[in-house]
Amino acid sequence: MLEEFTTDLTRVGPGSVMGELMRQYWIPALMSTELEADAAPRRIKLLGEKLIAFRDSSGRVGVMDHRCPHRNASLFLGRNEHDGLRCIYHGWKFDVTGACVDIPSVPAEQDFKSRVRARAYRVEERNGLIWVYMGTRETPPELPLLESAMAPGSQLEISMIQRDCNFMQSLEGDIDTSHFGFLHVGHLDPDNVPAGHPLDNTVNERAPHYHVRETEWGTSYGAYRAGPDNQTYWRIANFLFPFWTQNPQGEFARNVHARAWVPLDDEHTMMVYLRWKTDLPNLRQFPLKDGSFLGGALKKTEYLPATTDWLGRWRPTGNEANDWGIDREAQASNQIYSGIDNIHMQDQAVTESMGPITDHSLEHLGPSDQMIARSRRRLLFAARALRDDGTVPPGVDNPEVYFAARSGYFLSASTAAWDEIYAIQLKAAGRPALLTKNDQ
Repeated sequence: MLEEFTTDLTRVGPGSVMGELMRQYWIPALMSTELEADAAPRRIKLLGEKLIAFRDSSGRVGVMDHRCPHRNASLFLGRNEHDGLRCIYHGWKFDVTGACVDIPSVPAEQDFKSRVRARAYRVEERNGLIWVYMGTRETPPELPLLESAMAPGSQLEISMIQRDCNFMQSLEGDIDTSHFGFLHVGHLDPDNVPAGHPLDNTVNERAPHYHVRETEWGTSYGAYRAGPDNQTYWRIANFLFPFWTQNPQGEFARNVHARAWVPLDDEHTMMVYLRWKTDLPNLRQFPLKDGSFLGGALKKTEYLPATTDWLGRWRPTGNEANDWGIDREAQASNQIYSGIDNIHMQDQAVTESMGPITDHSLEHLGPSDQMIARSRRRLLFAARALRDDGTVPPGVDNPEVYFAARSGYFLSASTAAWDEIYAIQLKAAGRPALLTKNDQ
């Protein structure tokens, strides 16, 4: 039973339970800047499929199976020319929709290009991001109305980083608030934290209480601690179908962001981070009482040079082969609790250290894991309902539900139910206007 649970939850290839659910949604696959018109095609992986992506002479993007439908030679080797990709084996040429537009190796009177298609997927490009729909609907659903993704291109920050493990254990780190007080700030002395510092409440109480609820977009938690002046300090985070998270590391009123944990295959994930450009400060701008900054907060993520292999994009320099850069002296001296001098790499290390797909039979979940358990169940039940009854999963046909999701921290003196407190904070927050289709 547990083996079936793990298989259904983590496998994403064609025909798998979770893979079929993932194919109901638009998937953020590449930055627009990764493809240049008439440049060499790029190898990518999505949901266990080997694909190539290219931009044609007119600027349109194509994403298709890398195998030429003639004799299966890889179109990665192809010539990107004159609004199409030409296979170098026999010169067959395909446009971004997969239509064969030229078969020069066949006499004109025997031409049959109208009956040949490469398997291509629908593509949308918006605000610097290329989205791919891998489902079977003749008319794809709308793109998700994620608040962060609706930013005008000039206001949207996009970053990516690849992780060498399954998508589910990757995203679970973003919806696990109790680890923050240890993995990231376990070395921080509460007496060295000024009043009003973003970490003030977290380091003074490292074992928060939780509320967890199911929502139209997925699941949500409210972690709460006693705050100053008889207030409650809240940290709100969300899981959004099928692989999005919103973490609480920012002021709720201005924390407009989302992270997609896109499954490249069963054992590799691409984190796609979308964030509105704001004046929201980060931990690099908040000194402690002694004038220093949080250990691990200053160093930015470093990347390996890109390569042309299937997993050659956005790989960090830190990995299992170099122990993710852990510094045992910094760990032992309590300079940095983990010994890893980068907050994101701290998360990267612990999730990758679980193995490509974690063994759920060895886990002992506790009260602080309520959000993880609920999100696993919510996602798995939706995937099985699609398989068994054809039930359309959340957010596919009602993408507007995503716009009601926001995360972050705040203080509140309200004694109302926590979902009501959330609604009050959301109403009071400045909401960026929805873009019309003409604006996108």
